[in-house]
Amino acid sequence: MKQTMKVFVAVLLSVFTASVVCGYRPFDCSELYKSGRTASGIYSIYPAGDVPVWVHCDMISDGKDEDKGGWTVIQRRMDGSINFYQPWRKYTIGFGTTESEYWLGLENMYQLTRNRKYMLRVDLEDFQGRKGFAQYSSFSVGPEADGYKLQVSGFKDGGAGDSLSYHNGQKFSTFDKDQDNDSRNCARLYLGGYWYNQCYRSNLNGVYLWGEDDTHFAIGDVWHTWKKNYAMGMKSISMKIKAAL
Repeated sequence: MKQTMKVFVAVLLSVFTASVVCGYRPFDCSELYKSGRTASGIYSIYPAGDVPVWVHCDMISDGKDEDKGGWTVIQRRMDGSINFYQPWRKYTIGFGTTESEYWLGLENMYQLTRNRKYMLRVDLEDFQGRKGFAQYSSFSVGPEADGYKLQVSGFKDGGAGDSLSYHNGQKFSTFDKDQDNDSRNCARLYLGGYWYNQCYRSNLNGVYLWGEDDTHFAIGDVWHTWKKNYAMGMKSISMKIKAAL
């Protein structure tokens, strides 16, 4: 285990060093892809200047222009190893580990989307191995002064349905910063942090349920339009963005 960690750290340092020596400051994974980095993995990007941010870049390509590589993963869940019931500060700066589950951070999302147009893709897999996705031609997150408000539009169905447009225009809420449109605190009620409305159609930062569990209503990592079930949590989730064509 220790040897594996040493190798992992060495790889990260070599990537960072190469970027510094060459003076290359990729803004996002799209720029890395265009520069010839076609292997999916962990890279450093610079959305806010000289400070590196470690992200997982998805460099998949299936031949369609909109799906070619260069996706910057802003949220990922796969095994329930990270607690997503986090306070405002954590959701602002980010948490988790890029080699497994993580949240990139609202401030990083704002810096990425403030001056460039991005598309969003949400990839989902259930515990039976079925997969679906939802794609949006426009995605951005506003500044902290405006509550990191979500702007999303241009839905394209990949079998999962549209569970995010309901949250368009909403500020981000956590258990210690209630900014939703409900009289209750949606983050406390459904154990997540999200752009809640009254309260949700999707709750991708809810509790990792390991499948269907209705013990406590609607607390899971749910995408309702796909399963039509507020008790059905996803096995894997990936929210990723890339510069629009």
